[in-house]
Amino acid sequence: MTGDKNEIDNLIDTMIESGDELVNNLKTVLPNSLSESMIMFHESNVENLKKIKEFLNG
Repeated sequence: MTGDKNEIDNLIDTMIESGDELVNNLKTVLPNSLSESMIMFHESNVENLKKIKEFLNG
């Protein structure tokens, strides 16, 4: 089970990092209104992923 938790932790970290990169890249090509929406959406996803990670480790 510990190995599964580590895999999930790593997956969540990768999802957050990839999302950060995607949002940063999209900010350069999208209009401000759309990039702000993407930022808020990503921040919401990050918070949910952190809660999942906390739940699994708690």
